[in-house]
Amino acid sequence: MKIVHHLLIVIVTLLSVAAGIAKVMQSPQEVQFLQRFAFNDFAITCYGVMQILAAVVLIIGALIYDDRAKLTGAIAISIGFLLSSVLIFVSGNWAFGLMSLLPIILTGMIIKQVGKFSKNINR
Repeated sequence: MKIVHHLLIVIVTLLSVAAGIAKVMQSPQEVQFLQRFAFNDFAITCYGVMQILAAVVLIIGALIYDDRAKLTGAIAISIGFLLSSVLIFVSGNWAFGLMSLLPIILTGMIIKQVGKFSKNINR
């Protein structure tokens, strides 16, 4: 089960970093999409930096076995993905919106597992 947990962390981290880099580099599709929701260039960049930093916190927490860091990173990542998903649904793209829920589900699995590991360690 720990192998699956670590694999989920790697996948979610890569997804968050990729999404963050697209925003920081001002990818035309990201900019065009987010500007429809009143995001300016600075807000888009901040959003991307937050996604990258959250991924860094998650991966560092996993590397140093710090459950609080993992939990903090995973929650921040899920908030970033949730915001994206909400905006996709609001834009009316229901098919892509449903697909965008997958990273949230994966991150939720990480959060659940971190809680289980923490309970076992504290006993």
